[in-house]
Amino acid sequence: MASPESTQRPPREGGQRQRRGRGDGDRQPRDRDREDSEFVEKLVSINRVAKVVKGGRRFGFAAVVVVGDSKGRVGYGSGKAREVPEAIRKATDQARRAMVRVPLREGRTLHHDIIGRYGAGKVVLRAAPQGTGIIAGGPMRHIFEALGVKDVVAKSIGTSNPHNMIKATFEALQSSASPRAVAARRGKKVGDIVRGRETNEARE
Repeated sequence: MASPESTQRPPREGGQRQRRGRGDGDRQPRDRDREDSEFVEKLVSINRVAKVVKGGRRFGFAAVVVVGDSKGRVGYGSGKAREVPEAIRKATDQARRAMVRVPLREGRTLHHDIIGRYGAGKVVLRAAPQGTGIIAGGPMRHIFEALGVKDVVAKSIGTSNPHNMIKATFEALQSSASPRAVAARRGKKVGDIVRGRETNEARE
């Protein structure tokens, strides 16, 4: 005949496991909602990689993520891990640490046309009038959506490697300058820079 202590132990252990599971389940969704409300995360690519070891091949995953706040800040990162969620988490953390600010015209497009190069990648970014939308493909579309750009025309020339395309796009965005910055560098007024830009656009 089993003792009273042995009959009561399994329900108590099960109750502890169930309470711990409810606590974890309540915390994780709240953390994700808080992070998603502040940043926009875009998963660009996931690639399976293999490492040859003594016992055979060891598989892992490499992820590329773009993170932005839709208000002029954006960053990218890459991460490797044995599991997909861990690789995405590493890439997301790296992207948040490497965020840069890009000046936007009226909060919707670029101030001027830009060409960016990295390795075999070359991208051409052009400012567009209101209502154009995002005309870009591949990783560049994810970058503009996370950045908060609403009107832009972009073209990738050369490699289709997502890493080189992203780095070329960021090289172009970081070379962008607002009329205020150009005026301060040249020692002129902002109105002179804006009038010159409007004259060039009218000629085109």
